[in-house]
Amino acid sequence: MTALFYTTLTFLSKYLGAWFFTFVSRGVATGYFMFSHRRRKAGRDFYAALFPGKSRFYHYVCTLKQFQNFTYLFLDRFILRDTGDITYSFDGLEHLTSAMKENSGAILLMSHMGNWEVAAHLLKRSLPELRLLLYMGIRQKEEIEAIQKQNISEDGITVMGVSEEGGSPFDIVEGIRFLRRGGVVSMAGDILWRNEQRSVAVTFLGRKVRLPEAPYILSLVSGAPVVVFFAFRTGDRRYQFTALPPIRLSPPTRDHRPESIRSAAQTYADYMQEALKRHPFEWFHFDRFLN
Repeated sequence: MTALFYTTLTFLSKYLGAWFFTFVSRGVATGYFMFSHRRRKAGRDFYAALFPGKSRFYHYVCTLKQFQNFTYLFLDRFILRDTGDITYSFDGLEHLTSAMKENSGAILLMSHMGNWEVAAHLLKRSLPELRLLLYMGIRQKEEIEAIQKQNISEDGITVMGVSEEGGSPFDIVEGIRFLRRGGVVSMAGDILWRNEQRSVAVTFLGRKVRLPEAPYILSLVSGAPVVVFFAFRTGDRRYQFTALPPIRLSPPTRDHRPESIRSAAQTYADYMQEALKRHPFEWFHFDRFLN
């Protein structure tokens, strides 16, 4: 979806209503499902692992529903910017606010499940005292991400773009400084941008997958806990936010660091798997995830 198409769609939807946005965006999603063999196959393989007892046809139906549900990310972004008419409830808010009160900072570990962008906007508006830095992956030729980054920045959130080629070491240094000043650093914990990126192996849906080490290295260096966070759509313009108990990395020696990182990453993977069982169609990885 190009920036011009998205801008035109949102402009027309302001006058015609959200139904128009839904109608057009779902048509686009259906087109991707029909003509993007690689992404369709990635979805089918994923749902075959999630629902191993179901038929191949069922796995394709799940993939189509995944594509259709992805349009809610754009629809709710439009609604939030246009009317702000989105509500949410929050389980585990104390895990986030306690880190803010202790002035220790926290690493808010998100994923490509649910709608982290709506969550970032609503958290910042509901908690004005929240100092939030967001590491955001930037894909080449993805025009929508530029709009996304601008909208997030307008809410007072610090955004650091990390390209597919990898970010600068100064990006990590800035994150450490932000944490040590009691800020909250948010990043995705479920995507590797490059084959040579430092990663850790975990078990997910009975398969071995690799997750980035960066969130856990940042936790070790800064001393900030890792708080796993999910933001799932539970109905029309309604969300459920969940912050899980902090994961604290405190290996007794340097030799124990790899195991401490692996254990923390596996806990995150377990949390994702449990959340996925409740919200199977809010999984928005469209490339192969399972090895």
